[in-house]
Amino acid sequence: MPVVVVTDSSSRLPESVAAHYGIRQVPLHVSYDDKDYREGIDPIPENLSSTPGVTTSGANPAELTEYFESALEASEGDGVVAVHLSRKLSGTWSSARLAAERFSGQVRIVDSRSVGLAVGFTAIAAAQAAAAGADRDRVYESAIRQAATVDSLLAVQQLDNLRQSGRISAAGKLFGSALSIKPILHMVDGTLQLRERHRTYSKALDKMVDAAVECAGGRAVTVGIQHCESPVVAEELLETLRGRLRMVTSELVVELGPILGPHVGPGAVGVVIASHLDPIEGTEAR
Repeated sequence: MPVVVVTDSSSRLPESVAAHYGIRQVPLHVSYDDKDYREGIDPIPENLSSTPGVTTSGANPAELTEYFESALEASEGDGVVAVHLSRKLSGTWSSARLAAERFSGQVRIVDSRSVGLAVGFTAIAAAQAAAAGADRDRVYESAIRQAATVDSLLAVQQLDNLRQSGRISAAGKLFGSALSIKPILHMVDGTLQLRERHRTYSKALDKMVDAAVECAGGRAVTVGIQHCESPVVAEELLETLRGRLRMVTSELVVELGPILGPHVGPGAVGVVIASHLDPIEGTEAR
């Protein structure tokens, strides 16, 4: 088997897509009611995005070591490239670096500088390079290039979850405004920052589409839609983008899930625009 790609469950990759590319997803943790759940492994209560008292945490070095060891065995010596969510949003990247020290350079760690499907698309870029025969360093470089060029936008319907999570840069500018303001956020160098503010959610969605089209720049792109308990809005957003973008090579629509959802709240919908990807294969890719 060629170079094996590892990521974490924040990547939101459907199981079928991850399985097709041999991508291994390390579970992140969500805690509620004095219980710890591993995303993608343990049965997790529903609707945690609107439940008070939910906390999340990254993978620890011991968990990552276990996944790296298994991936190295599968690679038969070709090595591992691990793609994780932004180091500025989680301790998972730091834990991965610590775990990788045990493997004498056979495991290379990528800071995706993002979260959600932007992490997933970066992992897919690495896996596609590996499938094409690239060695560990070239797979790593493919992931770095994708991480540097992917664009991630998010329209948020309510501010309470963002306020409580503390994971947005320059929060004062946002939370000092009227509670009715609907923000568009975007990832900038690993942090979630305010891009625009609008008075209605529908206006924010319209402007997010405009921003996504601008990010695509007339190129052929892969489109990801991620949402928190808003599947109908997500599908409508995808349909609108189909009519606005010049060429869409692949589409994915996913839930933000129990790790990411509590930080942005119900109604949040995001768009991820990626170039440098071959069409995504796997039964859930469209």
